[in-house]
Amino acid sequence: MAKSPHNTLLFRTLSVLSPLTLLLVWELLARIHAIDTRLFSSPSLIVQAFAPLALSGELILNTLVSVQRVVLGFVAGAAPGIVLGMSMGLSPFVRSAVEPMIAATYPIPKLAIMPLILLVFGLGETSKVFTIAIGVFYLVVINTMAGVLNIDKIYLDVAKNFGASRKDFYLTVAFPGALPLIFAGLKLGMGMALILIVAAEMSAAKAGVGWMIWRAYDMFDIERMFVALIVLSVLGYIFSLLLDAVERWVVPWKQQ
Repeated sequence: MAKSPHNTLLFRTLSVLSPLTLLLVWELLARIHAIDTRLFSSPSLIVQAFAPLALSGELILNTLVSVQRVVLGFVAGAAPGIVLGMSMGLSPFVRSAVEPMIAATYPIPKLAIMPLILLVFGLGETSKVFTIAIGVFYLVVINTMAGVLNIDKIYLDVAKNFGASRKDFYLTVAFPGALPLIFAGLKLGMGMALILIVAAEMSAAKAGVGWMIWRAYDMFDIERMFVALIVLSVLGYIFSLLLDAVERWVVPWKQQ
């Protein structure tokens, strides 16, 4: 059922009013001293801390550094995840060989292997990008495999009867058929990438939003910490909008 213009306007209004209401309640609780502003600060104090960080260029620089790492790690993890996921979905042999390793290693917390990643790749950019990539990879490969396995068998039989090559199976059957779940994996992977970038920058970095959070903790600068956290939430929202836009363009039939 299509949404009426009235309902669309209502939903958009609610999406704006709900966070504003939360901010107003937070500010009110801080004003009446119902919460300890030394620990939880207040929206007005956070806004005051935001201006100098933005005007000095420090916030923009650290945000760009983190965005670069997130994008590189996301692409490095998503690309092989899609290819391997389609291979696992199309080939029982590949699935039998690889799925046990995926199942065994996926539950290992990615932060738990940070020391090993630092030992192997050092303290440079490679270790941070790899940390993000490995977290994204698992979510994308699992969702892609599930998407291929959920394709109606009749499409695979038709392609086989028409003499489709292995390349045709990948590009004209598996990939389009699995796209909805591939995008589900990409969206989950982007959320994981933003989580892992903070951990990676806390352990070995001299710039980035995660590094800002750690520095703020060291100096007990709560407002600075909240500014960095808000930047992360905004980045998550922007990346989500971008993936939604790409999905609407690539998978138009899903919207119908």
